[in-house]
Amino acid sequence: MTKDVEVAEHHGGGSEYAAKDYHDPPPAPFFDADELTKWSFYRALIAEFVATLLFLYVTVLTVIGYKSQTDPKLDLDQCGGVGILGIAWAFGGMIFILVYCTAGISGGHINPAVTFGLFLARKVSLIRALGYMIAQCLGAICGVGLVKAFQSSYYNRYGGGANELADGYNKGTGLGAEIIGTFVLVYTVFSATDPKRSARDSHVPVLAPLPIGFAVFMVHLATIPITGTGINPARSFGAAVIYNNEKAWDDQWIFWVGPFIGAFAAAVYHQFVLRAAAIKALGSFRSNA
Repeated sequence: MTKDVEVAEHHGGGSEYAAKDYHDPPPAPFFDADELTKWSFYRALIAEFVATLLFLYVTVLTVIGYKSQTDPKLDLDQCGGVGILGIAWAFGGMIFILVYCTAGISGGHINPAVTFGLFLARKVSLIRALGYMIAQCLGAICGVGLVKAFQSSYYNRYGGGANELADGYNKGTGLGAEIIGTFVLVYTVFSATDPKRSARDSHVPVLAPLPIGFAVFMVHLATIPITGTGINPARSFGAAVIYNNEKAWDDQWIFWVGPFIGAFAAAVYHQFVLRAAAIKALGSFRSNA
């Protein structure tokens, strides 16, 4: 197999050629209108729509089911149901399943914040990023809509799975929880899909969706008591649209601003600190000068 070649500078000013056994994909064009003429683009949009629909359907049903099994007004066992641990597993497990199923078609984003982070890293074009975000939000609305259609009484009674800032926490705390939680998720996405890591750890049979799903699980454990855990603007938006509650809309900005800031920070940290993209670009510029 032909290996790529990169240059390593010596302290003495010389250089040597060191082979590397991985290939970084070329950066996606900022604006690629040709994508609009390709079936693969629309197939990816359908995959993102369906995946987000299934994600919201299963997870919101889990949240409502847990609340219905522990309703204090009905004198039910407060230790019954799946608990917060089970809710976290539902979100993390569904991400693992859906990323595994759709990674080869659309990349398995299922989250506008993930799409935004990958766009900043030049992994997807602007057209694809916007298309994914629209498909994800529409899928989320339809997924929550199915929950309400099938269980309207439970849905309205137990909050519709909408993300809201919990009592006792201020908006700054909620925003911080969403920023850090999304940073963990998007950082994991970058690390799990890094071609350099895949080549270096090729002897370790770890599926990329596994750490991504586990990251979602861990973040839910930490932030469910604060915001109900957004870290996915489509998830928060879809639930808010169908539930249509004033508090859910008042807090909605937290679940967009926080995840996008977290995704931005994760993209910068991974691309420009860990992968040293800025230094490599400068070195390439100097070698060509």
